[in-house]
Amino acid sequence: MPRLLEYGEAAPEAQAVFDEIKAVRGIEDVNNFWKALAVDPPLLRRTWDSLRTVMAPGAIDPVVKEMLYLAVSMTSGCAYCTASHGAAARAKGMSDAQYGELLAIVGMAAETNRLAEALRVPVDKQFD
Repeated sequence: MPRLLEYGEAAPEAQAVFDEIKAVRGIEDVNNFWKALAVDPPLLRRTWDSLRTVMAPGAIDPVVKEMLYLAVSMTSGCAYCTASHGAAARAKGMSDAQYGELLAIVGMAAETNRLAEALRVPVDKQFD
C-alpha cells in the first residue's frame, strides 16, 4: 500500500501543489492520487503541471477529453483512473447513453485489436 501524505505531513513544495489543485478544482482536500505522489514533490509538480496542460481547454471538447482519458484508463486496467475520470466525465456532462457507447467502443476496439494482432494482419498500403 502506498504512503498517502496528508497536507500537514507533506513537504512545503507538495503543499504548494496541493493548494493549487484545491484552488483550481474548488475542493477542500486533494484525492489519494495526489497524496500518493506527494512522497516525491518534483514528481507531484511535474504530473500536476502536465495534467493541467493536457486537460486544459483546447480543440477537443472537455467532456470528450475526459471520455478519452476514461477509455485509456479502462484499457490500461487502472481501476483508480477509471473511477476518477468516469466521475470527471459525468461531471462534465457525459450521459448514460454516451457511457454505454463508450463501453461498446472500448470493448470492440479491444476485441478487434487483439484479433488483428493474433492474426498478424499486415497494414494496408492506404493506411501507411
